[in-house]
Amino acid sequence: MAEDAKERASMRTVVAASSAGTAFEWYDFFIFGSLAQVISKTFFTGLPDAAGYIAALALFGVGFAFRPLGALVFGKIGDQAGRKGAFLATVLLMGGATFAIAFLPTYQQAGIISPILLIVMRCVQGFALGGEYGGAAIYVAEHSPANKRGWSTSWVQTSAAFGLFGALLVILATRWVLGKHVGPEAFDAWGWRVPFAVSIGLLGVSVWMRMKLTESPAFAAMKEEGQASKAPYAEAFGQWKNLKLVILAFLSMMCAQGAVWYTSFFYVQTFMEKFLKVDPVTINGLMMTATAISAVFYVVFGWLSDRVGRKPVMLGGMTLALLFYFPGFHLLEKAANPALAEASAKSPVVVVADPKDCSLQFDPVGKAAFVTSCDIVKGALANAGISYANQTAPAGTVAVVKVGGVEVTSKSAAGLPKARTKAVKTGVESQIKVALAKAGYPAKADPARMNKPLILLVLFVFVIAATALFGPLAACLVELFPTRVRYTALSLPYHIGTGWVGGFVPFFAFAIVTAVGNIYAGLWYPVAFTLISVLTTAFLLPETKERPLN
Repeated sequence: MAEDAKERASMRTVVAASSAGTAFEWYDFFIFGSLAQVISKTFFTGLPDAAGYIAALALFGVGFAFRPLGALVFGKIGDQAGRKGAFLATVLLMGGATFAIAFLPTYQQAGIISPILLIVMRCVQGFALGGEYGGAAIYVAEHSPANKRGWSTSWVQTSAAFGLFGALLVILATRWVLGKHVGPEAFDAWGWRVPFAVSIGLLGVSVWMRMKLTESPAFAAMKEEGQASKAPYAEAFGQWKNLKLVILAFLSMMCAQGAVWYTSFFYVQTFMEKFLKVDPVTINGLMMTATAISAVFYVVFGWLSDRVGRKPVMLGGMTLALLFYFPGFHLLEKAANPALAEASAKSPVVVVADPKDCSLQFDPVGKAAFVTSCDIVKGALANAGISYANQTAPAGTVAVVKVGGVEVTSKSAAGLPKARTKAVKTGVESQIKVALAKAGYPAKADPARMNKPLILLVLFVFVIAATALFGPLAACLVELFPTRVRYTALSLPYHIGTGWVGGFVPFFAFAIVTAVGNIYAGLWYPVAFTLISVLTTAFLLPETKERPLN
């Protein structure tokens, strides 16, 4: 009896230390995504508004792009030297890079050096996080009884919610304190640095907890028997029996994981702020509520997967998201900004232009000049977050914007000096804004007309979808791979799916919207990846519940 109590206490320590460190790393990473709008103004001042915002979202994705590299490096360390050392190193790297961001110079202070330094810090963050998740999930699973693996590892999953909640809480508290005592403009000027600086205290707690841990039993036994892999890369990716599991994990679980989770918790923020014109403080409050609710459901669905299996729970989550993407975001518009929905229905916007006059307006380095008559009107509408339809005009004609019954004729600024170009753009944008205002298009969402219960209901559906998929996912991944190459083989598909598919959801979705002109067009990105996973999981993924880990 005393031995059982001791084992339970030891398991609680393992789960708490692993989850706390992971929550801290997610906190670090999510601060950046939640502050994309402020960061675009601070580090990309030289770019137009839309290009600067896309660049900030792309930089958020850059951190994710480096995660597979971290997965390979720390995966090899974890499979050869041990789980504990690998994920202790990751938390130190992540914490140091995040703390450093708090002291980076702005674009106005240092010019191009400013975004370069920021990119370096993001790369370090992504590299570190690439080794974190696999280590934590494997460490907990290898300590857990087979019939409680879903429950135990779901606490690692819910650490993402605690990290995001902590990030939103610190941002909201900083905004509130500065708004009350200094002024709301102080947050954009320097207050955004506070959430990054706070991370140093969390780093200390995380390192202290992880120092108390011992090596996982499965790895320790394997190493004692001399069975540890001497060439994890060759075994994981050079042997078809393991490589096919890597491919299966990516297609069946990780495509959907990246698409569903980051659409539900990040792109929804971009959508509400940029297109629906909802106040950032309101968005933070709504997302904190949704995130707090999600923390419970990761554990609920992890527990459920111990009873009914990993596959049906995850398949249910990704299918729900697939069916709800478009209806959910349409409901968000009606709930968050009904005036926008009414104006769009009553006075639709149409851009009549020569297609050859229109460019894909994405230039993160700020060298291109979008000065044709079509580019000027589309840039103005994109910055305003307005959906529009495209209508082909005869070759060589000047672009025209139709807002209900009002027409605004654009102008070309090609070949004009910089000052004159700016004057032309400002003039056209002003006319478009007047036309939009007359047609009832709101400059921002009206809090008095906002249906917050309906917004929360929409967010709750996405929370259920994301947590049903993510809750059992760690246990399923650990059970899918052999112990010898588990860290390496598991980490790579996880971070390609979460990093490359998920991390770039806000970037690609926003860029698609800017190019197409429909604020819902960006949803085709997560739809495509989620559909791949629904089909692969349904027909190819085996049930892994309670598989032996040796």
